[in-house]
Amino acid sequence: MTNGQTEGIHLSPEDRKHLHELRAQKPARHAPLHAPERGAIVADMVAKTVGSWRFIIFQSVLLGIWIVLNLVGFLYRWDPYPFILLNLLLSTQAAYAAPIIMMSQNRQAEVDRRNAEHDYRVNVKAELEIELLHNKIDALREQEILQLITIIQRLSTHLAPDLVHTPPQAGRTGAS
Repeated sequence: MTNGQTEGIHLSPEDRKHLHELRAQKPARHAPLHAPERGAIVADMVAKTVGSWRFIIFQSVLLGIWIVLNLVGFLYRWDPYPFILLNLLLSTQAAYAAPIIMMSQNRQAEVDRRNAEHDYRVNVKAELEIELLHNKIDALREQEILQLITIIQRLSTHLAPDLVHTPPQAGRTGAS
């Protein structure tokens, strides 16, 4: 079907406009690209490291060594029992790690939002294209049915002309 023949296809004007815009953008071919900044890359690396089992095990071992050395240390205890220095170090680590992890999560949420928006545009275009194809197929079927009806009428007039041209007479019944 040519563009002139698609005029009979039923899409709302808004859908036609939206489909035309999406066809021009070609969203399936142009995935959203983003170049993360240096800070975002560092935040991702910190979040990946702090959120790993390797880090948790390493930190647990380090804390255990710190506590044991301070409890058993005969000569020099740099951080006696309530471990105030250890508390300070862990609080400082948490104070820096939490916002960095949040920055990484926010950046990932933004990437996910952009990808979801891109997927939505691709899906809308696909839906409109499929609807247009359904309408075109329906129009072709209607044309085919009309052609078949025309062929049947021609064959009927050729094979049984008296059945086609003879109108039923009023007042006559089947019994004489």
